[in-house]
Amino acid sequence: MELLKEREEQVHRTGDHPFTLTCNKDSLAGAVSQRACVFCGSRVVLYPIADALHLVHGPIGCAVYTWDIRGALSSGPELHRLSFSTDLQEIDVIFGGEKKLTNALHELIERHNPKAAFVYSTCIVGIIGDDLEAVCRQVEKEVNIPVIPVKSEGFKGNKRAGYTAACTAMARLIGTGDTSGISKYSLNILGDFNLAGEIWIIREYFERMGVEVVANITGDGRIADIQRAHGAALNVVQCSGSTMDLARLMEDEYGIPSMQVSYFGVEDMAQALYDIAEHFGDPDILERTRELVREELEVLLPKLEFYKKALTGKKAAIYVGGSFKAFSLVKAFRLLGVDVLMVGSQTGTKKEYEELAAITDPGTIIVDDTNPLELTSFLEEKPVDIFVGGVKERPIAYKLGVGFCDHNHERKEILAGFVGMLNFAEEVYSSVMSPVWRFTCQKQED
Repeated sequence: MELLKEREEQVHRTGDHPFTLTCNKDSLAGAVSQRACVFCGSRVVLYPIADALHLVHGPIGCAVYTWDIRGALSSGPELHRLSFSTDLQEIDVIFGGEKKLTNALHELIERHNPKAAFVYSTCIVGIIGDDLEAVCRQVEKEVNIPVIPVKSEGFKGNKRAGYTAACTAMARLIGTGDTSGISKYSLNILGDFNLAGEIWIIREYFERMGVEVVANITGDGRIADIQRAHGAALNVVQCSGSTMDLARLMEDEYGIPSMQVSYFGVEDMAQALYDIAEHFGDPDILERTRELVREELEVLLPKLEFYKKALTGKKAAIYVGGSFKAFSLVKAFRLLGVDVLMVGSQTGTKKEYEELAAITDPGTIIVDDTNPLELTSFLEEKPVDIFVGGVKERPIAYKLGVGFCDHNHERKEILAGFVGMLNFAEEVYSSVMSPVWRFTCQKQED
């Protein structure tokens, strides 16, 4: 495929020549990027806070990102599952929507009794100039709960700017709760959104280690926990793109160190637990961690042998939102004997892509912020047996007669932790080995 000239520097093929890849750029106009908007980014991060009210101030079309946008499971409240929008009309654009927003907040807070309210500004709000800050401040005085503006108009770039807006909003909560009774061996879980219940698995691991979890930020999250999150001894960050800004802020403001980890795949899951145990430096915690990993691997590894035997030599492509997933997926496929021919992400940094180039084989395509046309071309150039991506990549895979594994927000299967590796192997096997691919055009041509 002949790339658009402006896109050439965002695609790299690993090999003998030096690594060069441009990233952290705004999407090219007209290229139909796989990225989402600023509002989507902020909503993705904050939505899993289950006992908060989430109100979108904008046209009803923006509320498509409110209705079941991702599988953020809750162990209690389900308020985040409801869809609320001020549904701005033409008359509101002309005369302003502040009064409508005020009335909506009062009605919803009275009806649902949330612990806090997040109000998201969308593009049209930035154009007409509604003073979101003033409205939220006034309503907060009247209802006596935090009412927090999330400034997520679409003029700041892309989904990553939405992450920053979400972290800024949460920073208003942190530091307002009571931290008494928190253990010195404690942490906050940042960047896991409990899509299919993963955070419950991870919390169990930490409990077995003897480490207290103060707050989930934000999967199965609670306002009260976030308010006291500044009392934790460590921030453990999985999705660095979405919550690293908050970790940096908490380090500057409260002196809490942070650590980047991944819970996907055997290697990264075990390494995450060991790194956390070593951070605390307690011999008992370290010994319990070794026992935990040993027990899990004794169960897992024999079961993986069947899938490795069946999948060895198969080919895979990866395109995910955060590059941290890409690292773990490359390692997970290697454990299963699957070769990765293409890997990319929406929001990776140059350092992350350099590390990806280091762990992939020569000839692997590494791409930043791609689009459907490019993805289709890459998959035609390097035919694969399975494509790992999100909801926007699924049609591309099926159109080309390629198996697909959802590693994004629509999935229903736990893919994190040791049990997640087994689920991943089972899903890859079921997809790749399905007899349906014998009847696709691509397979018949082969």
